[in-house]
Amino acid sequence: MAPYFNIPLDLPHAGTVSIRIAQTLERNGAFRKEDTDTLKSLVVTLVQMLAPYKEEGENPRQDRAIIARDNAAKIARQIVDEIERTHSQDDRVGQCVRNLFECLELGEEGAAISLRAGENPKSPQRPI
Repeated sequence: MAPYFNIPLDLPHAGTVSIRIAQTLERNGAFRKEDTDTLKSLVVTLVQMLAPYKEEGENPRQDRAIIARDNAAKIARQIVDEIERTHSQDDRVGQCVRNLFECLELGEEGAAISLRAGENPKSPQRPI
């Protein structure tokens, strides 16, 4: 098992990180590639899903927070699949993916899935 950061659920910050994922994919040219409509759509969906929590600045009550977390994680997994499929990986995208999963209280999964999104396994940003 790889080391990972174990932090409490933070949907507002997950909303911030989802925007960073979108911005990073835009900057690295991922959205200018052919056949990236699914990737774009998933990223927009994730940003919109988490926007209310970012605006509110707090998690909803626990039962609703868990549902939101699970839905966001499902979309984030699909985003990583599309990042791989479209060869849009890079270190910064991978770091953002890891940060997103950490905010979703899924740090262990984030440490693994971020590598698929392009995070450098020797990055000083990774937990040790």
